[in-house]
Amino acid sequence: METISTSKAHGGTQGVYRHRSRTTDCDMTFAVFVPEHQAGQKLPVVWFLSGLTCTHQNAMDKGEYRRAAAEHGLIVVLPDTSPRGDHVPDDKDDWKFGSGAGFYVDATQAPYAENYRMYSYVTEELPAYLAVNFPADTDRMAIMGHSMGGHGALTIALKNPEFYRSCSALAPIVKPTAAGWSRPALDRYLGHDERAQRAYDACLLIEDGKRFPEFYVDQGSADTFLEDGLKPELLKEACEKAGIPLTLNMREGYDHSYNFISTFMGDHLAYHAGRLRG
Repeated sequence: METISTSKAHGGTQGVYRHRSRTTDCDMTFAVFVPEHQAGQKLPVVWFLSGLTCTHQNAMDKGEYRRAAAEHGLIVVLPDTSPRGDHVPDDKDDWKFGSGAGFYVDATQAPYAENYRMYSYVTEELPAYLAVNFPADTDRMAIMGHSMGGHGALTIALKNPEFYRSCSALAPIVKPTAAGWSRPALDRYLGHDERAQRAYDACLLIEDGKRFPEFYVDQGSADTFLEDGLKPELLKEACEKAGIPLTLNMREGYDHSYNFISTFMGDHLAYHAGRLRG
């Protein structure tokens, strides 16, 4: 593992690291904040999955999570959103596909299947790497995300309820198979295979019997993507039918930006801290 940078923040350490991923067959960069702790102590982990066009850097610079993470004693991990490199296939004219837009799926279609395996990277390789290289208690993990990352957090939690004690999202894409800015990407990564796409759609996973104890979601009422791509009411309907408790906070006047994310990041980390204790 290569350490790109470290700096002190709120008594802890904000680091950026790079390693060669066997899962995505490229170098992957990620950020980890480790709060101040006693020698030998293992700390609970919150995964933050970012949205379209982002890297680890966006939330690290604008997410304002470190103070709350330090107060609650939480490690926060910020993975990248896609594989990257000259040999990694991309569509430079489409910001909703390819670089910065991995959608947290394991692609099955050529030429993307070799590199675009972000689901396995986030759920298998990077947690194992974290457990070896950081003071992380991987038996106490939570997952959250924004937009495309909110989609990733919801689907990953539903498919792996034994790995995560809590899940939250900020302005998530709740039904990517029915959203204009995500369905084309799923078609290219997974083909026109309804069964394959259902496996990465939170509403359809719930319809198909997948369960998680509860969800916590914030959504801005002034989000320009609200009606077109996000549609939180679909998640509400799916959870009500399945009997899954959902806290859905409609935040008046907030948009899709990091101003919205940073405003409510502390609430989300407090929510996860309460479920990661013990």
